[in-house]
Amino acid sequence: MIIIDNALKARAAAGNPIKVGMIGAGFMGRGIANQIINSVPGMELVAIFNRSIDGAKRAYTEAGIADVQVVNTVSDLEDAIASGKYAITDDAKIICQAESIEAIIEVTGAVEFGAHIVMEAIAHRKHVIMMNAELDGTVGPILKVYADKAGVILSACDGDQPGVEMNLYRFVQSIGLTPLLCGNIKGLQDPYRNPTTQEGFAKRWGQKAHMVTSFADGSKISFEQAIVANATGMQVAKRGMLGYDFTGHVDEMTNMYDIDQLKELGGIVDYVVGAKPGPGVFVFATHDDPKQRHYLNLYKLGEGPLYSFYTPYHLCHFEVPLSVARAVLFRDAVMAPIGKPMVDVVTTAKIDLKAGETLDGIGYYMTYGQCENSPIVQAQKLLPMGLAEGCRLKRDIPRDRVLTYDDVELPEGRLCDQLRAEQNAYFASEKVLAAVG
Repeated sequence: MIIIDNALKARAAAGNPIKVGMIGAGFMGRGIANQIINSVPGMELVAIFNRSIDGAKRAYTEAGIADVQVVNTVSDLEDAIASGKYAITDDAKIICQAESIEAIIEVTGAVEFGAHIVMEAIAHRKHVIMMNAELDGTVGPILKVYADKAGVILSACDGDQPGVEMNLYRFVQSIGLTPLLCGNIKGLQDPYRNPTTQEGFAKRWGQKAHMVTSFADGSKISFEQAIVANATGMQVAKRGMLGYDFTGHVDEMTNMYDIDQLKELGGIVDYVVGAKPGPGVFVFATHDDPKQRHYLNLYKLGEGPLYSFYTPYHLCHFEVPLSVARAVLFRDAVMAPIGKPMVDVVTTAKIDLKAGETLDGIGYYMTYGQCENSPIVQAQKLLPMGLAEGCRLKRDIPRDRVLTYDDVELPEGRLCDQLRAEQNAYFASEKVLAAVG
């Protein structure tokens, strides 16, 4: 959005910058901190939470801020903000509770912890920008219900591929075409990758091995495409998505899809491995007006019926502050669920699993995630990938089988399970009301 830069400059000129708190100071969080502090006039990152105080301090230090103040209470945080000091804390809730803070950036990637943070922020009427597709893809629709009731914006972020897809989707819609496919371009897809196989790559880039694995094994892209589906009303063509291998340009892929199937499903989310321009995103769309199709052909988009639009890059943390500004200044979400879940991510055995074992987390050794249409997930009682960690297996599960709720014992007392049950009930009751109406 081109208007954002001028709107931020106006806040800077007025001496009233947007005050932001950030939850999480890992690899991506440090990048966001550096970006806001050094490249975004009209916005201040006034507080950072990290479980390790040293991690929060590092985020500021790497951005050139040496003078930080450790805070343990809301009043201490408010005093630090009022005096123009940067605050760090190991208590995330006080950042959510501070009145001076207008928006929270949640960048933990954790489902259970992230659920607590988002609910606390919403309760204290903070706009929430989530760089957490795992949480969004598990309970995002019910979190959106809570956000709407509180009158705040809950949004995914610019820069991450889902946000870039959504921006492109909105552009394509705005010029009169009907998007039928939102696609993500990958360089690698191997469901059996694990932190051991990905350790070298992770060390090279200063990232965590399990996070890198979640990209390699397909779990991350599944969450990313699920939240695109939930924001657009699209589905998947099959479990796991089509996921073609194709080394040409995405413009050359328009004849690879069945347009009647795309229309019947209301559009699909998908990915391709190896295509150009990597690692970008693409939207395939159609137009009903023959006069406009003539113009599209003149403008080198071809004869249709599918027309290819793409963005050749995604710049992750560089763009996240734009998402904050959109929420705070324009009440515009980059992307959020539009209603009931359309696509979920389901838990799939990465290895042969044994009864009595406790499942590890996303991007580890035991499971990977696949997209599946939500009605099938509900009907077959499939276990959401975002809830799998910590579940105890009741029986042996062979490699590549999708797990169900009947296969596991859930840990007790988790908020994420409570929210998931509430989400299921809420949208089931919506169906009942719609049928009665």
